[in-house]
Amino acid sequence: MLLEGITYMHEHTTIDLSEVKRNEDCQLDVYEETVKEYKKLYSKGVRNIVDVTNFGMGRNIPFVQRVAEESGINIIHATGFYQEKFYPIQVFRETKEELAERMIREIQEGIKGTDVKAQIIGEIGTSHNAWTEAERKVFEAVVIAHKETNKPITTHTSLGTLGHEQVAFFKENGVDLNRVIIGHVDLTGDADYIIHMLREGAYVEFDTIGKENYMPDQVRADILKQIQELGYIDKVVLSMDITRKSHLEYKGGLGYSYLLDTFIPILERTGITDESIEKLLMRNPITFFAG
Repeated sequence: MLLEGITYMHEHTTIDLSEVKRNEDCQLDVYEETVKEYKKLYSKGVRNIVDVTNFGMGRNIPFVQRVAEESGINIIHATGFYQEKFYPIQVFRETKEELAERMIREIQEGIKGTDVKAQIIGEIGTSHNAWTEAERKVFEAVVIAHKETNKPITTHTSLGTLGHEQVAFFKENGVDLNRVIIGHVDLTGDADYIIHMLREGAYVEFDTIGKENYMPDQVRADILKQIQELGYIDKVVLSMDITRKSHLEYKGGLGYSYLLDTFIPILERTGITDESIEKLLMRNPITFFAG
């Protein structure tokens, strides 16, 4: 599943949210530039990228497979349904059982007629401070698919909201929280809020690193220091969630290497130990996937 080395736990090798967002920048489909950055990551020790692009997000399996082959990086594929405003029509037409069957098929047989199988269910999301009826149906379908396949789950919270509600939902539905990552929690900037989810037993994801227009990276580092001191660093994973052309280096963006080149030195200056950094980048993803 995962190769030894660094893992980015929440990325999109290619994604297209441009129609809904009415912005061509949100169509990330620049092959050469992505390969160049992934090769750079490989040179820095990155061996795995979890690509959480799913139904309705512009998945392109051959594109991603070519990037994997050319860059040498092991890319983990996902299945699921993102968030209501991006849902394909099937989510509204089909039952939770039918939606579950779609995900199970992608895990057991392959995605979109390919032999590439999904290894994780996600990213599945709730809206900003609102959990819609359709989103709840998707989460219920995910529980069915998870129990059938034992594949882990990774979520999207809009600006970190409803993380506690997601944790409670999975607990109520008998899902082992060791198999669940709550995503985008760093956008809350709220240590107590995040620590509650860790105490409940879920993994949490600091996966918008570098997006300082939302949250300063020093705040992320300070919260990670508190998590380290409380002994929960084993349940945290990292990523950048790059989704736009303008996020890439060729457009003057931070690029994927920012996490390693800039954010890790911030952690070191803040007092995050080498052992904790190794867990965040390498050991925790392996433990999570191993279940």
